[in-house]
Amino acid sequence: MATVHFILGIICTAFISRIDVPDRHLLAKSGSVRSSCMNEQNCRRRLVQLAVAEIGVREKTNRNDGKRVEEYLSVVNLRKGQPYCSAFISWLFAREGFTKPRTGWSPDLFPQARLARSALPANIIGIYFPGMKRIAHTGMIEKMIGSWCQTVEANTSLTGSRSGDGVYRKLRHLRTIYRISDWVSPERAGR
Repeated sequence: MATVHFILGIICTAFISRIDVPDRHLLAKSGSVRSSCMNEQNCRRRLVQLAVAEIGVREKTNRNDGKRVEEYLSVVNLRKGQPYCSAFISWLFAREGFTKPRTGWSPDLFPQARLARSALPANIIGIYFPGMKRIAHTGMIEKMIGSWCQTVEANTSLTGSRSGDGVYRKLRHLRTIYRISDWVSPERAGR
């Protein structure tokens, strides 16, 4: 009988301890989330705010150059003149203290372990280009509007060019998005 009470006590303690426990990502690998980003929703909100603040950045001479564009590129050790849509994503995460992603190659933002089933704010979209036979453009989801994703994308233009002249807000239908990845969720951060 004492054993039954002991086991029930453990079960009750486990259940009660799950209620109102702050999410501190204690099991995430060190460096995946910085200490001031205590919960997933806060991280997502801050990443989106940072991305939105970059809307309006333009290239200096339409050759993937300019002070801010070169800052994006430097996060992934690329030189002026290189495509920077993925470098922009890496720059956003670096500014918020994440150690990953760090890549200038858009397909690298979509490993199997990071693929998401939902379009949450701060998730990353991948646009597939049949002529290149790969994901060749990326952006960050700002919010969902019905079946549409409002995104912030770099190295694009108002007309939707993959090689544009700056950072823009775009509206894309979910059907046009090839992949979505999640670099924020703690269960994915340790992978």
